Amino acid sequence: MSQLVKEPTHHRLNIAFKSLGPYLREEKYHEGVYLFDCLAVCIDDKKSPEHREFWGWWMELKFDHNFFEASYAVGRFDLEGKWVDETPEDHVMEEVIRTKNVFHEKLVKMLHDKFSCDVKIVEPLVETK
Repeated sequence: MSQLVKEPTHHRLNIAFKSLGPYLREEKYHEGVYLFDCLAVCIDDKKSPEHREFWGWWMELKFDHNFFEASYAVGRFDLEGKWVDETPEDHVMEEVIRTKNVFHEKLVKMLHDKFSCDVKIVEPLVETK
């Protein structure tokens, strides 16, 4: 039995994005532009949790007529809860890129399977150093 492809409304997209895991920054997006991020590697896990910074990635996903454009950036999540455009050391960058790629594959599959939509990676959200 085949499933009907549903229209990707804001409400349906919101539910689908939440199913991908803790990546969605629901409080920081609006209809048509969705924000995601991932704290991939703790910079110093000897510090107490409220004083930890992380290496990771963030992404803006724009939607327009059954097509998505994803802009990724890599950097440091600071103590103020903001992303800073910095490039981690190579061994850390490998893990950041790995987590980004795993997420992107899940995102592409979900959007294709549920909504028959494609995702294209476009220019970086922020130039990395």
